[in-house]
Amino acid sequence: MPHAVVPEYFLGVDGGQTGTRALIADETGRVIGSGRGGPASPADGETGRRRFTTAIEASVSAAQAAAGMGSGTVFAAACMGFSGGPDNKDELARKLVPAQKYAITHDAWIALNGATRGGPGIVAIAGTGSLAFGKNASGVTARAGGWGFAFGDEGSAFDLTRQAMRAALRQEEGWGPPTALRAALLEATSARNMNDLLHRFYTDEFPRARVAALAELVEATALRGDAVAQELLGAAAQSVAVLTGAVRQQLFGEKEPVDVRYSGGVFRCRSILARFQMLVEIDSRTSVSAPAYSAAAGALLEAFRISGVKCTLKDEPWSGL
Repeated sequence: MPHAVVPEYFLGVDGGQTGTRALIADETGRVIGSGRGGPASPADGETGRRRFTTAIEASVSAAQAAAGMGSGTVFAAACMGFSGGPDNKDELARKLVPAQKYAITHDAWIALNGATRGGPGIVAIAGTGSLAFGKNASGVTARAGGWGFAFGDEGSAFDLTRQAMRAALRQEEGWGPPTALRAALLEATSARNMNDLLHRFYTDEFPRARVAALAELVEATALRGDAVAQELLGAAAQSVAVLTGAVRQQLFGEKEPVDVRYSGGVFRCRSILARFQMLVEIDSRTSVSAPAYSAAAGALLEAFRISGVKCTLKDEPWSGL
């Protein structure tokens, strides 16, 4: 009597500062489950490890439930990419997710892998943080930026809020131009004044993700004609374009065509995306386009690769690759 064929399942996880996403596919590349969880970074200390564990378990369990799978399934391969890299997450991630093979990496790698379907190119990321990451045809990689909120993340959502705060503080103290950003920030946070809001931003009341979410106020204020807000949006686009150019210079020849993709919530701002594209495409050999797949799908592609399985992902309408 022939043995029953046991299906193989593959897992991709994108663990970021604002949330975690898991995708499950069968051996044909059909995505059968999608799930979300909370932030998976950082994972330092007891609180961080507990937050990380909750995010991974919630996202993977939700994806398994959507796929109609049991929680004890052992994946043929699992790839997980995390904001801040795999340090202090690798061992814990392996304990949380049973798999035959693992790839534990950073979120920029899976973002690029999904954006270009595994091909060479550069992904410019502007979300809560920012960086550019690329890979050439020889497999050599390089990055620029990603230094964190204290020393970098230029052009990110956090940085946009930081610059808006600086502009509003300068106005309040009488040494900056007038801007509607001050009123917008005070209304959104119910702060008494900018000094009050500044001190609240240094407390646990405003984690980085919450501060970054206020970046939407900059776009809204710019659309109402505020010159200071418009200038901040232009500067954000230029910062990310500079990072992208730095990676291009490290990896590709002057006459070599380069595929640049963008990723992250900041690019939902049309003026930032338009200016970024214009600046990068000043070099006619460089083209900018939307990512082919999400970072979670990029992790899924890597899970297939480390298993030696070649296939094309088949998106279910609800999964949102």
